[in-house]
Amino acid sequence: MLPLAGLVMALFALMAGVRALPLLRAEGKPTGVAVGGITVSSIALALSAMATGMQLYLMDEYSAYQECLKGAGTVSSQGECFAQFREAAQRKLPPDVLEMLGAMQP
Repeated sequence: MLPLAGLVMALFALMAGVRALPLLRAEGKPTGVAVGGITVSSIALALSAMATGMQLYLMDEYSAYQECLKGAGTVSSQGECFAQFREAAQRKLPPDVLEMLGAMQP
């Protein structure tokens, strides 16, 4: 649920930056920090939204991976669990998405 937490925190940061901008302008102070905060929080919001969407889309595969890990007592069996998860994700996702995400590693 970390992407969802990032989504909430980025939204909070974006709102704080948007609220600060007119206050800084009214005081005649520089607005660079507020604009920078709005920019960074907007990027973080977009990335968190994509990560949350991906997590929800692959929820069944990730749940199966977590269950597999519970019974995996060795490093090699954990690797097998990850291989199964990767295969399931590859079946569900288009190939170009996996390339864009880079090598999926545990």
